[in-house]
Amino acid sequence: MNVHGTEVRQKALTLLRSGVRNVDVARRFNIPPGTIGKWLHVDRAKRGECPGRRSSPCPRCDGRQLDEVAYSYLLGLYLGDGYIVQWSGHRAPSLVITCDDAWPGLMDECELAMRAVFPNNSVCRASKGGCHDLKLCSTHVHCVFPQHGPGKKHERPIILESWQQDIVDAHPWEFIRGLIHSDGCRITNWTTRLVRGERKRYEYPRYFFTNKSDDIRKLLTDTLDSVGVEWTALARGNDAYNISIARKASVALMDTHVGPKH
Repeated sequence: MNVHGTEVRQKALTLLRSGVRNVDVARRFNIPPGTIGKWLHVDRAKRGECPGRRSSPCPRCDGRQLDEVAYSYLLGLYLGDGYIVQWSGHRAPSLVITCDDAWPGLMDECELAMRAVFPNNSVCRASKGGCHDLKLCSTHVHCVFPQHGPGKKHERPIILESWQQDIVDAHPWEFIRGLIHSDGCRITNWTTRLVRGERKRYEYPRYFFTNKSDDIRKLLTDTLDSVGVEWTALARGNDAYNISIARKASVALMDTHVGPKH
């Protein structure tokens, strides 16, 4: 027995084939996203477009061209707020990037980067209360993000492979943007000074990046050095988890190429 009916299923598949996201189709018909995903998978398999196989060549395994600009940005997001997981019952692992609901523009940028790096795979958004997980399933996520491993990132080495470093060297600002958009922020500090007997308030912007991983912080600071941005490490207790960018010229560079979250 088809609980949802053949007509509903065909309408859903028509929308999916036109590019409408799984989650939007699920909401429209009040059907669980897992059911929509299964319908799409079966439909693609019948048409010889099974995801993760012939329809999804890998830039590392198959030599498919990689959008290096999008990848450099996505790599920064992944090192900050991303992870790879193998869901129970799923054939392929999933790349997951967590984005705060306070920054809808950042969430859109993340999705665009994921689609650019994996052009043959779908991206869905799952609400987690105050944030969304952007998910993409592919058998090749480990190839593209070889930093994946057991345990937390700050408890194991995080080292870029040579091909990744080449991309970061070619597109450093995109990598910096990804890191700042994940574990960084732009804030406005203020202070007061006595000028001719009158106390005046002065405001000045600065950027912060906070991450427990020594390796990830060094990846950021090495890249900042390469583009001429001055930075300092600020200790939290005995741990220098914070990178601060406060000099006027460096903040101006960051504003030009990174900017605040949006």
